[in-house]
Parts: sequence; C-alpha cells; structure tokens
Amino acid sequence: MVGRPKHRALGLTDEEFDRIRGILARDPNRNELAMYSVMWSEHCSYKSSKAHLRKLPTEGPAVLVGPGQDAGAVDVGDGLAVVFKMESHSHPSAIEPYQGAATGVGGIVRDIISMGARPIALLDPLRFGPLTEERNRWLFSGVVAGIGGYENCIGVPTVGGEVAFAAPHGSNPTINVMCVGIAPADRLVTEAREVHEGSILLLYGAATGRDGIGGVSVLASATLEEGSEGSRPSVQIGDPFAGKLLIESTLEMVDGDLLEGLQDLGGAGLTCASSESAARAGMGAEIDLDAVLLREPSMDAFEILTSESQERMLAIVAPKRVERVREICTKWGLASAVVGRLTAGERLRVRLGGQVVADVPARTLADGPGYDRPLAPPATVDATIEDDPTFATVTMSHEECFYRVLSSPNVASKRWVYEQYDSLVQGGTVAGPGADAAIVRIAGTMRALALSSDGKGRYGHLDPYLGAAHSVAESARNVATMGARPLAITNCMNFGNPERPEVMWQFSESIRGMSDACRAFETPVTGGNVSFYNESGGSGIWPTPVIGMLGMIDDYRLATRPAFAQPGLVIFLLGETFAELGGSEFADAVLGKVGGRPPALDFDRERTLHRLLIEGTAADLLAAAHDCGDGGLAIALAECAIVGGTGFAVGFSETLPPHLGLFSESASRAVVATAPEKAGRLEELAAALAVPIARLGETGGPRMVFDGVFETAVDEAAAAYEESLPKLLAG
Repeated sequence: MVGRPKHRALGLTDEEFDRIRGILARDPNRNELAMYSVMWSEHCSYKSSKAHLRKLPTEGPAVLVGPGQDAGAVDVGDGLAVVFKMESHSHPSAIEPYQGAATGVGGIVRDIISMGARPIALLDPLRFGPLTEERNRWLFSGVVAGIGGYENCIGVPTVGGEVAFAAPHGSNPTINVMCVGIAPADRLVTEAREVHEGSILLLYGAATGRDGIGGVSVLASATLEEGSEGSRPSVQIGDPFAGKLLIESTLEMVDGDLLEGLQDLGGAGLTCASSESAARAGMGAEIDLDAVLLREPSMDAFEILTSESQERMLAIVAPKRVERVREICTKWGLASAVVGRLTAGERLRVRLGGQVVADVPARTLADGPGYDRPLAPPATVDATIEDDPTFATVTMSHEECFYRVLSSPNVASKRWVYEQYDSLVQGGTVAGPGADAAIVRIAGTMRALALSSDGKGRYGHLDPYLGAAHSVAESARNVATMGARPLAITNCMNFGNPERPEVMWQFSESIRGMSDACRAFETPVTGGNVSFYNESGGSGIWPTPVIGMLGMIDDYRLATRPAFAQPGLVIFLLGETFAELGGSEFADAVLGKVGGRPPALDFDRERTLHRLLIEGTAADLLAAAHDCGDGGLAIALAECAIVGGTGFAVGFSETLPPHLGLFSESASRAVVATAPEKAGRLEELAAALAVPIARLGETGGPRMVFDGVFETAVDEAAAAYEESLPKLLAG
C-alpha cells in the first residue's frame, strides 16, 4: 500500500517501532529495522506466549537442558544425554509443500546437532484438510514427499508420527517434526560453556542466497491470505546432501572439543544466530558481511542478515582453533568463512563495504517484547458441548459403524505414508511406524528409547484444557504400552491468531492442561515451539498442542507389540469404559458430529495404568498391548488382529449399549493379551495396583467375533483398513 510505514510492512507495530527508537535513541535504519522485525516476530520472540509458557513444569532430576536453547536434553544414564525437540513448518508447507516440509526436517536436525548430538530418529505429526478436496491431496502428497526426500538422504530414520484430517486444517495444514539425538552428556554444547572475548564467529555450510528472506515475519508470524503463493520466495530451499555433510562435520568438531558455542541459522538467519550467541555470552559482536559467501551477487545488507538459506551453522571458535575447524569443513566439502568476533560490551555492529550498516544492543534483539494479550472463551463453546453425540440415535448397523470408523482417514492405516520413509537406516529401530510408540536402541546397550507423538485437536476444539491433557496422557500411555517409562516431553503449540481473545484463551487453557498432566506423570517440558497465526480468511485451525514423548525401556527385547501374533492368548481390557462419545471418531465418521465434551481424565487412574503396563512388560506378562485411543475398543482389537494376522472372539458387558462399549474413547484404557499360564499373575498385578481388569476373550481363527453384536473376517477388515487412504488419494 502506497504510503504504508516501513515498520508496519515488516510486521512491527507502532508501539514496537517507538520502543526501538527509544532503545537506539534515534530512528533505526533499514537494516536495523529488518533485524528487529525478524527478531521481534512471533516466531522468534514468543511475544504472545512466553508469559504462559513460564507456567509449564520444566525441571526434573533427569533434565540437563530445559527450554531456551536450540533443544532440550535429559540424562539417560551411562554418561549419555538424549537431545530432542519439536518444531513446525506449517506456513511454508501450505505454500510450497515439498520444500516447506523438507526444510522443516533440515531445521530440526540442525537444532539437534547444534547441541552436539547425533540425530538418531525423526517423527512427523501431520494434519491436513479432508482428502476429498484436490488441494488437500496435493498438500498431503507434497509434504510426505518432502519429508521422505530429505530424511532418506541424510540417513536419519523416520520412526513415527501421526497423520490426521479435519476441515479446519484445509487452508492451514499443520506440519510438525520432532528430532531425537544422543550425545555424551559431558560434551553437550550449551550456554554453560565458557566463551571468551575475541572468539571467532565462523559461518560454515551452504552459501547465503535470497531464499527464505523474512520467513519468520512474512510466513510464521502472520496469517495466510488469498494470493499467498506470492510468498514463495520466503520459503527456504533445502539441500539434504549438504545437510548430511553438516551433521558429520559438526560432530567431528564437537568430538574434538573445538567449539565454544554453536547455533543453527534457521529463523531470522545470521541476525538471530549472531545476536543470540552474543547475548548468551553477555557480550557484543562485530560482523563483517563482506566475508559471507553469497550464492547471488549484489545482495543488500538486510538480505544477508535476514536470509534463511538452509544448511548453515554459526560456530564460536577460539582463534587458535579456527584453522583446525576450517580444515574439517574443507574435508567434508563445506565452505567456511570468518564473519566476525565476540567483543566486550553489548553492541552488535555490522559492516558492509567497510561501513557500519547496523549498530544495536545484541540483547535487545534476542529478548524481544512480551504481551499479556486479552483472553475470552469463544461464544459458541457451550452450544458445542451441549450437542453431545453420546445421546444420539444410531440407525446404522454395528458392523456398518465398525467399517465406517475403521476406514475413516484418521483411523485407517498410514502405510502409504510411512513406506515412503526410511525407518531402518542406522540399524537402531526395533519398532517403527505403526506401533503405539517407536523403539530405538541405544547403541552398545540393551536399553532403548520409546518415542511417541500425539495431538488431540478435536478434543481441543471442544475443551482446550482436556485436549492438551489428553495429548500428554495418550503420548505417555503409548510409550507405556511398549513397556517404557515416560521421562519428558517436547511440544509444538499450534494455534490461530493470538490477537483474537478466544485464541489466547484456548492457548492459556491448553498450557494449564499440559502443565497439570505433565506434573501428574512427572514428565517435564524440555522445550518446544509455538506456532501461531494458523488461519486464513477468518478460519483458524483447531487448538492443537502436539506432544513428543520420550520414554526409556531397560531391555528392548521385552518391548510389547500391538499385535495378536498367535492363537490361544487371553485378551484383557485394562481400565473402564464409560458412555463417552464427545469428540470421538465414531461421532465424526458415523454421526457427522463434532460436539459434546471429551472423555474425562483421571490422572491417578492414568498413572497407575502406566505402571501396570511397565511392570507387566518387565515381568514378561504381556504378549501384546495396544492403547484404546481413536475409535475405541473395537478399533484397538481390530488393529491388533490386522497387524498380527490372528482373529479373536470377545464378549461385552451389558451395562452399556453395544455402540458405546465398542466405540467410546474413555481414557486410561489398554487392550492386552497374555499366555493362559500368565493370566492369573496379570490379574493379581492389576488388583495390587487397583487397575480395573476385565477378561474379554481369546485370540484365534480368521474372524473377529464381537459376541452377540457382529463378526467379520480379519482379511476383509484388513483390506478396508489398508486401502482407505490410497483410494482417497486416487480421488
């Protein structure tokens, strides 16, 4: 718009512009304004969320690094640390799905290596609009191809994740990615390392271009409106082969104890990396833009400073070690350049062509503003809850209902997705995609990590407190069904426009629910990401906090599987089923309703269920275990039969109508199977822990028999389960 103030065009408010003028005691020049615009963006400064994020529990006996650094870290014993984090790349993926998703993977991998850890696993929680629409099919296919295209080249396995579909994610797909790495605990590159005045800032990796300029302010900190295709230059372009070289070269530097500090050049590029590095050290810095290797000639200072070109890292190196670090870069075929040094004081001075083009206090860039935005629940929340599908009349037969839920996109097999990923590279994957949680061995030990990601957006739409609490509970339950102890979480908070009071209310309630659940399960939050402005045309996504859960199992050989692999096993239901269809897959797929209140969640019941699953696994009592989540008990049983290739016959209590017993999504439940000779011991353990346990039946035969309700062939159910997604993608 003609005459529009430059600071507004860059996403800064009038109040923020006045604050910058006060800090500098003058008007900022073009370069300084660009630097503040990216660093004070929602993506980098967390200005709308940090007041709420402080309420999360972040400390625990195993936590080595909490929120505030590139990734969190926990102590897993034997001198090892697990480093993990989740982030989003939703807006870029909505515009250019392949590159948006690919660079999301690259960025989170660099966050892990910037802590000095080797990436060993990726998980990809994804959400799209209905596949009945062509654009959603294009986005879905492009994102999956981008993830596979990048991770298959860098040699990091994709071992898990989830894929869900709902209309609110049509214009704004939610693309999250989690990376897990491992490192010697005493070699973590953290802000606790001693950094010295005069240390060198070494930029290495790919050359700097014009791709991704202003990505954090143009894309990540504003809503996407019609014509957003014009933002494609703000989408970064990934180079997975250079990404692989960055992994190996960086870890060689860390192993040689050559670095004082290290930071990924992700959001806000060189501006972010240099200002945060200086601020953490309590110093200033001198930056020479003439030394930056450029991919395109005649780039302006603000372009070099804010470019988000991928596959770049900034290292802090003592002068005497610079030559050795550059030798390592050359060995791995990566360019490197000395672009600056740390200085006494607080000023970040940037030069180009011998002239000072920016001079600002480094900490004022890194700290950013903070807002206490108004909160108010949506006006429609009560009406939505009152429309409870639990009491709706069901005219469809139970078998038809079963197949409608089993083949719904949210429940059906995601094999089409994960078969495009390499889940076995590095040789540590014990259980990969399709299990309740992934199991990844710690090399040289019998121990393994259990990894799960979960988000309950539909629940969050109905009750954001319960939506977030259920997300934590289900991710912990998924880890526990594999026999692992939940240890800690990372998160990605996906929400609409924070300038709307109802969105901030949803966010605040989600933080409250997550906090209560994490305290109950003793799973501190080690870090994560907030993704706001996920809306367009006045329509926002459901409030969708996604949880990445880290667990530990002492002997990976005992890990259970969600599969009935042989006949003659006794099937039990752990936990109780109540009349709860609010927010359920049954209500959506069969009744066409998204309403009611999500299932109740009792933290004590949930915690004791986890304990039973963990102790039952350690005692080798469980031949199979599977969470009762989306779709309820009928779907949990069917998935175990399909995966294991063995049918079952089960009976049901008559206290609930059959459709409620089959499809209610009551929390704190799991289906387990055990050998007949171990059934008594399992029942005794459940009684000792006061976990309700009900013997349902046993495995065997080619059919799934729900006694007195309906029965169907395992192979027919498997066909419906496996073929649903490919058929939808075929249009």
